[in-house]
Amino acid sequence: MKQPDSTKTFLFLAFTSSALFSLAFTAMSVYEVKTAALNPLQLVLVGTVLEASVFVCEIPTGVVADVYSRRLSILIGHVLMGIGFVVEGSFPAFLPILLAQVLWGTGYTFTSGATEAWISDEIGEERANRAFLTANRWGLLGSLVGLVAASLLGLFLPTGTLIRISGAGRILLAVLLVFLMTESHYHPARAEERGTWHRMGDTLRKGIRTVRARPVLLSILGVGLFYGLYSEGFDRLWVKHLLDAFSLPGFFARDQVVFFSLLNIVSTLLSVGVTALVEKRLDMRETRPLGRLMFWITTGISSMLLVFSWAPWLGLALGTYLLISALRNLVAPLTNAWVNRRLESDVRATVLSLSSQVDSFGQIAGGPAIGWLADVLSVPLAISVSALSLTPALGLIARANRQPQLAEPETPAASDAKT
Repeated sequence: MKQPDSTKTFLFLAFTSSALFSLAFTAMSVYEVKTAALNPLQLVLVGTVLEASVFVCEIPTGVVADVYSRRLSILIGHVLMGIGFVVEGSFPAFLPILLAQVLWGTGYTFTSGATEAWISDEIGEERANRAFLTANRWGLLGSLVGLVAASLLGLFLPTGTLIRISGAGRILLAVLLVFLMTESHYHPARAEERGTWHRMGDTLRKGIRTVRARPVLLSILGVGLFYGLYSEGFDRLWVKHLLDAFSLPGFFARDQVVFFSLLNIVSTLLSVGVTALVEKRLDMRETRPLGRLMFWITTGISSMLLVFSWAPWLGLALGTYLLISALRNLVAPLTNAWVNRRLESDVRATVLSLSSQVDSFGQIAGGPAIGWLADVLSVPLAISVSALSLTPALGLIARANRQPQLAEPETPAASDAKT
């Protein structure tokens, strides 16, 4: 029987996961503001609890993926995320929504790092770095499908029902992955070592040594910290800002899920085009072009956020939001490729999880303060502070671009020739 193609499975996973996320988050953005009636501080605290769960669990689950199985870690993660969405959509109140964040935040950490490490092992590092951008494009197309589904279903179904459908779909995705996902090139720890904390500690220590030995990686992780500091305020407050500052036109004032679905459809189409352009023109084998592009992306996000915060017209606010979204969709695959340079297989998931954990720490550190500012002063001011908190990342990106770069990875063919 022919084994499933790992690259196709990776792209299918990116497409389907993004579609389910879009279906949930389009409804969730309205659900938490309108149905659950959360105030600005509660909205940000929801995100802070999510990121705290990610921060606490990211490294242990990354080590599990390195010691036991990437595949198993990914399957567990999608089941937990699905349960979390079902809980949130079923109970529109602050405390149950917090519980849901713990569930799906923990589930996310089982997939974060493990997914990238799995595909890197299965097809090789160089092909995987290219696949990150391709998967980002497929993920954007999946988001488009999810947004269209949200806009159509939102005409007939409550927002909580849409979130529950997304959760059930993610559990079904995990079942499908049992049959589609192979693990041919991963070599787990020996059976006698798997259950020991000593083995997990060794893997974590080796991952930390890998980061400390490479100044470029340290700078990149620092960039992730400031991305975390800025992002929580914008992620949790942009919908409230638009609903509070502007009157939505005509039909959209009555059906806000449809409005935000259509807005994000336009955002996704723009992001697909931008990602395809970058994928075509950027040489993923070179490190410095990645750094230069990250510098300009960061500059664009920070400046556009300031415009979004104080835009006097709805059209200008929507235009800047679309630009911010298109730039933000490039950050994750570029950062993954930046971090993934010449990592050894036995610490790959752990180091990638470290990167995600640093971002989570930034969101935990910055989120409550931004929520407090929004609650006590104003939402536009809080989003402006978020924009300014991203600017220190520019110095770290410039520093990373000046530091000695890692040697180019060998191609699988070259590696085979040496053995």
